[in-house]
Amino acid sequence: MHRFLAVVLTLLAFGFLSGAQAGTITARISLSSQTMTVTDGGFVRHKWKISTARRGYVTPTGSYRAYWASRHHRSRKYDNAPMPYAIFFKGGYAVHATFDLKRLGRPASHGCIRLHPNNAAVFFSLAQKYGLRNTKVIITR
Repeated sequence: MHRFLAVVLTLLAFGFLSGAQAGTITARISLSSQTMTVTDGGFVRHKWKISTARRGYVTPTGSYRAYWASRHHRSRKYDNAPMPYAIFFKGGYAVHATFDLKRLGRPASHGCIRLHPNNAAVFFSLAQKYGLRNTKVIITR
């Protein structure tokens, strides 16, 4: 029994038995700094520039769980605008890719959290890996 426990602990220490499937991925969005920090098991894995709601629109603050993912989503509300790698967390609000790269780092959206397409693909992949139930989106001022 001691030997079995030693092997399991060794495998965990070297990352061979990851708790990823049962773990949580968390995206912390700061409206003031226009950044998204992604943590995996409590460790910071990514920090990216984002765009959130511009004047006249709102990005909701609070803590949410992702509930729907759409790889090739298009907005029904905003003229079929592309929203690739969309991870929805509240109503029509999502974390998704944008092609308006020059505006990353400052408010520019109708309320969604916009990311560089490469970063959105990474976040989408992580949400798929961990499961939507285990994907948190926390938005603060």
